[in-house]
Amino acid sequence: MSFSLAIVGRPNVGKSTLFNRLVGKRLALVDDQPGVTRDLREGAARLGDLRFTVIDTAGLEEATDESLQGRMRKLTERAVDMADICLFLIDARVGVTPADEVLAEILRKRATHVILGANKAEGNAAEAGVLEAYALGLGEPLRISAEHGEGMPDLYAMLQPLADAFDERAAADAPETEVDVDDDDPDAPRAITKSKPLQIAVVGRPNAGKSTLINKILGEDRLLTGPEAGITRDAISVQTEWDGVHMRIFDTAGMRKKAKVQEKLEKLSVSDGLRAVKFAEVVVVLLDAAIPFESQDLRIADLAEREGRAVVIAVNKWDTEDDKQDKLKMLKEEFERLLPQLRGAPLVTVSAKTGRGIDRLQAAIVKAHTVWNRRVTTAQLNRWLAVMLDQHPPPAPQGKRIKLRYMTQAKTRPPGFIVMCSHPDKMPESYKRYLVNGLRDDFDMPGTPIRLTLRGQGDKNPYKGRRERNAGALKKHLGKNKD
Repeated sequence: MSFSLAIVGRPNVGKSTLFNRLVGKRLALVDDQPGVTRDLREGAARLGDLRFTVIDTAGLEEATDESLQGRMRKLTERAVDMADICLFLIDARVGVTPADEVLAEILRKRATHVILGANKAEGNAAEAGVLEAYALGLGEPLRISAEHGEGMPDLYAMLQPLADAFDERAAADAPETEVDVDDDDPDAPRAITKSKPLQIAVVGRPNAGKSTLINKILGEDRLLTGPEAGITRDAISVQTEWDGVHMRIFDTAGMRKKAKVQEKLEKLSVSDGLRAVKFAEVVVVLLDAAIPFESQDLRIADLAEREGRAVVIAVNKWDTEDDKQDKLKMLKEEFERLLPQLRGAPLVTVSAKTGRGIDRLQAAIVKAHTVWNRRVTTAQLNRWLAVMLDQHPPPAPQGKRIKLRYMTQAKTRPPGFIVMCSHPDKMPESYKRYLVNGLRDDFDMPGTPIRLTLRGQGDKNPYKGRRERNAGALKKHLGKNKD
């Protein structure tokens, strides 16, 4: 999904009908009466070879207070801010109304890319409305019939060049991951520069202090903070030089338990935070010292590990703790027990309010990034594998002995290793964990995700067929001497 498209307009212009057509399902309720849609609804859309996220929004009302219509308007305006492209629908049979003019003014100020669509444009009755749409100043209106599927090729033609631009943007922002390596590659990670900064996502539950921490790193109040939970709504990136290291830091919305995420806006915010994890190289999971390692914290850390990102655990509000030594010991024990897949990842105590521990956090981030780029030569790996096999040979399930013949590192960012062996499908997970833990300890790769793949070689016995080959060679030799 390279971009998001928000369908906006006043009530009853056919937004949900078009949404259903783009996603290919009747996900949104449709009725002749206005105001059926109240929440934001996301869907995976397909149009030709384009794949994108489409957002159905509530019809824009005039209300700006805290009434239901006012809250619906705020939700729609937020969708406009978050979407990459806005498709502004009017009813071609009704023509341009004062509400359309108000929404057009909002879109001119807030949206980067706007496509004007004149819906219900089938038949001669729509001609006057299509002509009126030019007066909105949003370019040539696109004639659409969401109900009958007319105008979809024209919509595709308008989205295609924008989609290409968003693909290029995503490629430029995305970190290099799963990088192929060989023994000739340098051991050091790629250089961090101003044009290619180290990308960090700060994630955690609401009110853990993410925005306050980033403001302290930047040395200025760049991000809105406060005692209320959930102030940050979408992932915001800021670029800075932190102790001589160029970094791009993503501040994300707090991620709560799924059952507690009631507002559609918050659902969009959480999905935006998940995207920030995918665009990061190092993920800082920020915990609240008073309530650390709740189930949502564990899910966030596990997500970062599954995405193959380096992880740093930071415990905030450390200045409020009285018995720091006992609390730190407890935190380390809980971390080892609850997140064994991140064994050895740095755990740093900080105070975003006072700035204590910020220097240690920076050092932990840089080290985690270095470990994420760690490179081990094939010769080192095979010497190490021989020692590991001597210490603890692999099991023989169902009487079939598993032979581990050869090991090499195929990728980095995160480190990925391949072991050539017999019967890879019969290797128990416990032995794979034994090898992964050994790699962590012996090659100094604490906390980083490690990918270990077992591959079968078939029968690679070099002595198989030796007798036949020798007999053939002898026969050929005797034939030459006879001549």
